[in-house]
Amino acid sequence: MSEFVPFPAAPARPLAGRVIVLTGAHGELGQAAALACARAGARLVLLGRKVPKLNRVYDAVKALGPEPALYPIDLAGADPSDYETLADTVERELGGLHGILHTAADFAGLTPLENTPPEQFARQWQVNLTARWFLTQACLPALRRAGDSAVVFVVDAPERVGGAYWGAYGLAQQANQGLMRMLHEETAASSVRVAALQPGPMRGALRARAFVDEAALRVPAAAAYAAACVSLLSPEGRVHRGTVHAPSPASE
Repeated sequence: MSEFVPFPAAPARPLAGRVIVLTGAHGELGQAAALACARAGARLVLLGRKVPKLNRVYDAVKALGPEPALYPIDLAGADPSDYETLADTVERELGGLHGILHTAADFAGLTPLENTPPEQFARQWQVNLTARWFLTQACLPALRRAGDSAVVFVVDAPERVGGAYWGAYGLAQQANQGLMRMLHEETAASSVRVAALQPGPMRGALRARAFVDEAALRVPAAAAYAAACVSLLSPEGRVHRGTVHAPSPASE
Protein backbone atom coordinates (compact mmCIF):
# COMPACT_ATOMS: atom_id res chain seq x y z
CA MET A 1 0.00 0.00 0.00
CA SER A 2 1.38 3.38 -0.95
CA GLU A 3 2.09 5.87 1.78
CA PHE A 4 -0.49 8.63 2.24
CA VAL A 5 0.89 12.02 1.33
CA PRO A 6 -1.26 14.92 2.60
CA PHE A 7 -1.97 17.93 0.45
CA PRO A 8 0.25 20.93 1.21
CA ALA A 9 -1.24 23.26 3.76
CA ALA A 10 -2.91 26.33 2.35
CA PRO A 11 -0.82 29.47 2.76
CA ALA A 12 -1.61 31.41 5.93
CA ARG A 13 -3.90 34.40 5.43
CA PRO A 14 -3.71 36.21 8.77
CA LEU A 15 -5.80 39.17 7.55
CA ALA A 16 -8.60 37.13 5.94
CA GLY A 17 -11.97 38.76 6.58
CA ARG A 18 -10.42 42.00 7.81
CA VAL A 19 -11.02 45.45 6.34
CA ILE A 20 -7.95 47.68 6.48
CA VAL A 21 -7.71 51.40 5.68
CA LEU A 22 -4.30 52.22 4.20
CA THR A 23 -3.15 55.82 3.83
CA GLY A 24 -0.44 56.79 1.38
CA ALA A 25 -1.33 53.76 -0.71
CA HIS A 26 0.62 54.91 -3.76
CA GLY A 27 3.84 55.64 -1.85
CA GLU A 28 6.67 53.14 -1.77
CA LEU A 29 5.83 51.59 1.58
CA GLY A 30 2.11 51.99 1.00
CA GLN A 31 2.26 49.99 -2.23
CA ALA A 32 4.44 47.27 -0.71
CA ALA A 33 2.16 47.01 2.33
CA ALA A 34 -0.95 46.92 0.13
CA LEU A 35 0.38 43.96 -1.84
CA ALA A 36 1.44 42.10 1.30
CA CYS A 37 -1.90 42.74 3.01
CA ALA A 38 -3.80 41.59 -0.07
CA ARG A 39 -1.82 38.33 -0.13
CA ALA A 40 -2.69 37.96 3.56
CA GLY A 41 -6.40 38.17 2.72
CA ALA A 42 -7.27 41.75 3.71
CA ARG A 43 -9.96 43.83 2.04
CA LEU A 44 -8.16 47.14 1.56
CA VAL A 45 -9.43 50.71 1.40
CA LEU A 46 -6.73 52.55 -0.53
CA LEU A 47 -6.33 56.24 0.36
CA GLY A 48 -4.26 58.72 -1.63
CA ARG A 49 -4.55 61.95 -3.55
CA LYS A 50 -3.10 60.88 -6.91
CA VAL A 51 -5.88 58.95 -8.65
CA PRO A 52 -3.85 57.53 -11.58
CA LYS A 53 -1.31 56.07 -9.13
CA LEU A 54 -4.10 54.78 -6.91
CA ASN A 55 -5.61 53.03 -9.91
CA ARG A 56 -2.35 51.20 -10.59
CA VAL A 57 -2.16 50.03 -6.98
CA TYR A 58 -5.80 48.95 -7.21
CA ASP A 59 -5.05 46.77 -10.24
CA ALA A 60 -2.06 45.14 -8.55
CA VAL A 61 -3.96 44.49 -5.32
CA LYS A 62 -7.03 43.10 -7.10
CA ALA A 63 -4.84 40.50 -8.80
CA LEU A 64 -3.63 39.17 -5.44
CA GLY A 65 -6.56 39.21 -3.05
CA PRO A 66 -10.04 40.57 -2.33
CA GLU A 67 -11.11 43.49 -4.49
CA PRO A 68 -10.01 46.72 -2.80
CA ALA A 69 -11.89 49.99 -2.52
CA LEU A 70 -10.49 53.31 -3.71
CA TYR A 71 -10.95 56.42 -1.60
CA PRO A 72 -9.19 59.45 -3.13
CA ILE A 73 -8.49 62.08 -0.47
CA ASP A 74 -5.95 64.84 0.12
CA LEU A 75 -4.90 64.55 3.74
CA ALA A 76 -3.57 68.10 3.69
CA GLY A 77 -7.00 69.57 2.96
CA ALA A 78 -9.43 67.13 4.58
CA ASP A 79 -11.21 68.13 7.78
CA PRO A 80 -12.70 66.03 10.60
CA SER A 81 -16.08 65.76 8.86
CA ASP A 82 -14.38 64.22 5.82
CA TYR A 83 -12.89 61.49 8.00
CA GLU A 84 -16.21 60.88 9.72
CA THR A 85 -17.80 60.38 6.29
CA LEU A 86 -14.98 58.00 5.36
CA ALA A 87 -15.41 55.93 8.52
CA ASP A 88 -19.19 55.73 8.12
CA THR A 89 -18.88 54.77 4.44
CA VAL A 90 -16.32 52.04 5.06
CA GLU A 91 -18.31 50.44 7.88
CA ARG A 92 -21.60 50.65 5.98
CA GLU A 93 -20.33 49.45 2.60
CA LEU A 94 -17.75 46.89 3.71
CA GLY A 95 -19.36 45.60 6.88
CA GLY A 96 -16.77 46.75 9.39
CA LEU A 97 -13.31 48.12 9.97
CA HIS A 98 -10.46 46.15 11.53
CA GLY A 99 -7.36 48.27 11.05
CA ILE A 100 -5.67 51.47 9.94
CA LEU A 101 -2.14 51.59 8.58
CA HIS A 102 -0.77 55.13 8.45
CA THR A 103 1.99 55.23 5.83
CA ALA A 104 1.27 58.63 4.25
CA ALA A 105 4.08 61.16 4.70
CA ASP A 106 5.00 64.58 3.36
CA PHE A 107 8.58 65.87 3.26
CA ALA A 108 9.89 68.57 0.94
CA GLY A 109 13.58 68.30 1.77
CA LEU A 110 16.10 69.52 4.32
CA THR A 111 15.49 73.21 5.06
CA PRO A 112 16.29 75.51 7.99
CA LEU A 113 13.16 76.26 10.00
CA GLU A 114 13.80 79.96 9.51
CA ASN A 115 13.56 79.54 5.73
CA THR A 116 10.59 77.17 5.67
CA PRO A 117 7.50 78.75 4.06
CA PRO A 118 4.62 78.73 6.57
CA GLU A 119 2.33 76.94 4.14
CA GLN A 120 4.92 74.16 3.70
CA PHE A 121 5.31 73.79 7.46
CA ALA A 122 1.53 73.65 7.92
CA ARG A 123 1.07 71.05 5.19
CA GLN A 124 3.76 68.76 6.57
CA TRP A 125 2.39 69.02 10.09
CA GLN A 126 -1.11 68.29 8.82
CA VAL A 127 -0.22 65.25 6.71
CA ASN A 128 2.34 63.77 9.09
CA LEU A 129 0.43 64.21 12.35
CA THR A 130 -2.94 65.98 12.46
CA ALA A 131 -4.57 64.00 9.65
CA ARG A 132 -3.44 60.76 11.29
CA TRP A 133 -5.24 61.64 14.48
CA PHE A 134 -8.40 62.98 12.79
CA LEU A 135 -8.72 59.76 10.75
CA THR A 136 -8.04 57.54 13.75
CA GLN A 137 -10.47 59.45 15.96
CA ALA A 138 -13.23 59.15 13.36
CA CYS A 139 -12.62 55.41 12.97
CA LEU A 140 -12.33 54.44 16.67
CA PRO A 141 -16.05 53.60 17.13
CA ALA A 142 -15.98 51.23 14.14
CA LEU A 143 -12.67 49.73 15.26
CA ARG A 144 -14.12 48.99 18.71
CA ARG A 145 -17.14 47.30 17.15
CA ALA A 146 -14.83 44.99 15.19
CA GLY A 147 -13.86 43.08 18.33
CA ASP A 148 -10.15 42.91 17.50
CA SER A 149 -8.55 45.75 15.59
CA ALA A 150 -5.29 47.61 15.16
CA VAL A 151 -4.03 51.13 14.51
CA VAL A 152 -0.47 51.22 13.21
CA PHE A 153 1.49 54.46 12.86
CA VAL A 154 4.53 54.27 10.59
CA VAL A 155 7.16 56.53 12.17
CA ASP A 156 10.71 57.64 11.50
CA ALA A 157 13.46 57.29 14.09
CA PRO A 158 13.58 60.46 16.24
CA GLU A 159 17.36 60.30 16.44
CA ARG A 160 17.49 60.31 12.64
CA VAL A 161 15.03 63.13 11.93
CA GLY A 162 14.99 65.12 15.18
CA GLY A 163 17.99 67.30 14.39
CA ALA A 164 18.57 70.42 12.34
CA TYR A 165 16.83 71.02 9.00
CA TRP A 166 14.18 68.26 9.25
CA GLY A 167 11.50 70.87 9.86
CA ALA A 168 7.86 70.03 10.46
CA TYR A 169 8.42 66.48 9.22
CA GLY A 170 10.95 65.79 11.97
CA LEU A 171 8.84 67.47 14.63
CA ALA A 172 5.76 65.51 13.58
CA GLN A 173 7.66 62.23 13.67
CA GLN A 174 8.62 62.88 17.27
CA ALA A 175 5.01 63.78 18.10
CA ASN A 176 3.73 60.61 16.43
CA GLN A 177 5.44 58.44 18.99
CA GLY A 178 3.87 60.47 21.79
CA LEU A 179 0.47 60.17 20.10
CA MET A 180 0.86 56.41 19.78
CA ARG A 181 1.79 55.94 23.44
CA MET A 182 -0.97 58.22 24.73
CA LEU A 183 -3.61 56.52 22.59
CA HIS A 184 -2.33 53.11 23.66
CA GLU A 185 -2.75 54.02 27.31
CA GLU A 186 -6.27 55.29 26.67
CA THR A 187 -7.31 52.15 24.75
CA ALA A 188 -5.34 49.55 26.72
CA ALA A 189 -8.49 48.00 28.17
CA SER A 190 -10.28 47.91 24.82
CA SER A 191 -10.16 45.65 21.78
CA VAL A 192 -8.25 48.31 19.81
CA ARG A 193 -4.50 47.68 19.62
CA VAL A 194 -2.22 50.66 18.98
CA ALA A 195 1.41 50.36 17.90
CA ALA A 196 4.04 52.01 15.74
CA LEU A 197 6.24 50.61 13.01
CA GLN A 198 9.67 52.18 12.69
CA PRO A 199 11.28 50.92 9.49
CA GLY A 200 14.95 51.38 8.92
CA PRO A 201 16.30 53.37 5.98
CA MET A 202 14.61 52.33 2.74
CA ARG A 203 14.68 53.39 -0.88
CA GLY A 204 12.08 55.91 -1.94
CA ALA A 205 11.31 59.45 -2.99
CA LEU A 206 11.15 60.77 0.58
CA ARG A 207 14.62 59.50 1.49
CA ALA A 208 16.04 60.73 -1.82
CA ARG A 209 15.06 64.30 -0.90
CA ALA A 210 17.28 64.14 2.17
CA PHE A 211 20.13 61.96 0.88
CA VAL A 212 20.48 63.11 -2.70
CA ASP A 213 23.93 61.63 -3.25
CA GLU A 214 23.20 58.23 -1.71
CA ALA A 215 23.59 55.20 -3.95
CA ALA A 216 20.10 53.71 -4.28
CA LEU A 217 21.14 50.15 -3.57
CA ARG A 218 22.76 51.02 -0.24
CA VAL A 219 19.39 50.67 1.49
CA PRO A 220 16.65 48.07 1.03
CA ALA A 221 13.40 48.63 -0.83
CA ALA A 222 10.22 49.35 1.10
CA ALA A 223 9.06 45.78 0.43
CA ALA A 224 11.57 44.65 3.07
CA TYR A 225 9.17 45.99 5.73
CA ALA A 226 5.87 44.87 4.22
CA ALA A 227 5.67 41.68 6.27
CA ALA A 228 6.00 43.71 9.46
CA CYS A 229 2.94 45.73 8.41
CA VAL A 230 0.91 42.53 8.05
CA SER A 231 2.13 41.24 11.39
CA LEU A 232 1.15 44.38 13.30
CA LEU A 233 -2.30 44.45 11.72
CA SER A 234 -2.95 40.76 12.40
CA PRO A 235 -3.77 39.08 15.73
CA GLU A 236 -0.09 38.24 16.22
CA GLY A 237 0.53 41.97 16.53
CA ARG A 238 -0.76 41.80 20.10
CA VAL A 239 2.80 41.23 21.32
CA HIS A 240 3.76 44.69 20.01
CA ARG A 241 0.80 46.52 21.53
CA GLY A 242 1.86 49.93 22.80
CA THR A 243 5.41 49.63 21.41
CA VAL A 244 7.50 51.04 18.61
CA HIS A 245 8.38 47.98 16.54
CA ALA A 246 11.70 48.43 14.71
CA PRO A 247 12.22 45.19 12.76
CA SER A 248 15.26 44.22 10.75
CA PRO A 249 14.50 44.36 7.02
CA ALA A 250 13.39 41.09 5.46
CA SER A 251 15.40 39.87 2.51
CA GLU A 252 14.12 41.23 -0.79
